[in-house]
Amino acid sequence: MPQTVAKTVNVREILHKRAPKTNVPRLIVRYLERIVHQNEINEYLNEFGHLNGIPFVEAAVRFLGVTIETHGLDDLPEGRYTFAGNHPLGGIDGVSTGLAIHMRYPHQGIKFLSNDLLSNLENMEPLFVPVNKIGNQSQQRSLPKRLSEAYQSEVQMVIFPAGICSRRVNGEITELRWQKSFITKSVESKRAVVPVFFDGRNSNFFYNLANIRKKLGIKINVEMLYLVNEMFKQRGKSFHIYFGKPITYTTFDDSRTNQQWADWVRMQALDLGKKINAPHGTHH
Repeated sequence: MPQTVAKTVNVREILHKRAPKTNVPRLIVRYLERIVHQNEINEYLNEFGHLNGIPFVEAAVRFLGVTIETHGLDDLPEGRYTFAGNHPLGGIDGVSTGLAIHMRYPHQGIKFLSNDLLSNLENMEPLFVPVNKIGNQSQQRSLPKRLSEAYQSEVQMVIFPAGICSRRVNGEITELRWQKSFITKSVESKRAVVPVFFDGRNSNFFYNLANIRKKLGIKINVEMLYLVNEMFKQRGKSFHIYFGKPITYTTFDDSRTNQQWADWVRMQALDLGKKINAPHGTHH
């Protein structure tokens, strides 16, 4: 596979491309450059932009100085699984979980579902099944086929069924409701589902901004602009990922709807985070 040289980030160019007739004040441009960490990201891309897939992810985790400790992953038998996990952070949690799973099953590879934002990371394209919610209509039409091919393959599927990262609801940081498609596809492809819990949270600023945006009736997900800033706040931290026991696909029978089964697996994942006496894990 030819190497991809990543494009550097230029906020001013992006703004001009999106709104060519709008003269954005320099003060706002500089603020946006700071919250998306333009200089630091470009520093990383200049050094590691030639990497693709897992090597690109490994370099990113090292660049952020993040340490991951897994619990239960090494106890899983060989197999092809759907790893369904919570999504507390919106960035480093996803790539760290995927990297840990790859290291446990290095010969099978992994696939993420990705939205429009992540699909723009060309260096991670080998790991993605793009799920475009807006825009590219041809990709939307071909999605069912691409999803089925991924689930029917031997790769490990890494899914975050909430779709977006956790929010604060009624004063409590909450994993949002999971979508049911991972149940449907796992049954169709005869995959066991492994619930996963990543122990982490974003800043109060992020949760407060999301709630203020909702109260004002603003539909645009403004807080997403700050996810890169939230990721850089996690630099140098240690995180724990808890892996449950595989749930065979035959469990998901007609006694509940697929949405009810998705809700049930979500609770299995969240319960993993409540364990007090967790076994010693493996550092990555």
